[in-house]
Amino acid sequence: MTTPQDTPTSTLPPLPHETPATAEDLAAMRAQLGRDMRGVISIARRCGCGRPAVVRTAPRLEDGTPFPTTFYLTLPWLTLDLSRLEASGAMATLTSQLETDPELAAGYQRAHERYLARREEIGHAEEVAHVSAGGMPTRVKCLHALAGQSLAEGPGVNPVADQVLAGIDGAWPELTCRCTDPTTEDTSEEGR
Repeated sequence: MTTPQDTPTSTLPPLPHETPATAEDLAAMRAQLGRDMRGVISIARRCGCGRPAVVRTAPRLEDGTPFPTTFYLTLPWLTLDLSRLEASGAMATLTSQLETDPELAAGYQRAHERYLARREEIGHAEEVAHVSAGGMPTRVKCLHALAGQSLAEGPGVNPVADQVLAGIDGAWPELTCRCTDPTTEDTSEEGR
């Protein structure tokens, strides 16, 4: 597990569901992802069954690589549902909504700024200092990253992710368990 160095102070409230990552969590993530999870700071959100769902990760991995994905979604069933939505063209539709809905765009901009502030709470990596996740603040590029932020932060922080999660059975606002044996679930996804 990674520990933050020279952790800056924050004016943000604590993440509502954050808990330390245990050895059992690391084993569960290995089963979920088919590999070891790198840069683990904590579990930002758990499935209803207690398994890790969103992992808070360091902005710089153990080997020095900058890593912008502060909230990394690991829950296989939700990852699969979001991958299906991405394949259906949902990202283009949501990006169009941002272009025509000033209120949604303003909320998405605030979500971007909050994402950056959360990363700075645990460390700094200059290479990704202005990069949040999921295409924020102007487009929708990765629903997994956006969902990770909403699940970690709670309702009202990322309006695009809140909208997406509300359309997935068992995902929002509570994270209901739909897990099966994580060693038999399809966890494949490009870029994960």
